[in-house]
Amino acid sequence: MSLETIPKDLRNLRACLLCSIIKSVEQFEFDGCDNCEEFLGLKNNRDLVYDCTSSNFDGMIALMGGEDSWVAKWQRISRNTKGVYAISIAGRLPPSIIRELKSRGVIYKSRDNSTM
Repeated sequence: MSLETIPKDLRNLRACLLCSIIKSVEQFEFDGCDNCEEFLGLKNNRDLVYDCTSSNFDGMIALMGGEDSWVAKWQRISRNTKGVYAISIAGRLPPSIIRELKSRGVIYKSRDNSTM
């Protein structure tokens, strides 16, 4: 696991609304999203970081290797990079970004369980 991916402290953490990786605002702004950068383009764009991530999430999972993990498969993160992930996230990506993802063949499944 890359040390740059792991949040340094528990303040100002946000979870990516597409893949659920948890990082600080600064980490998202400096490095982008380890899994979704080619689709979301968060690097060096604080406004997009706030639009495409949420500070309102529940639970954390540390992913070390998703190939054999039933938890990673259940959370739909088995193919993601090693890191810390949210179990559920309140919020949805903006409609314009969902349309862009769809046009690029990326299926967006909300991880928002707050209405259940």
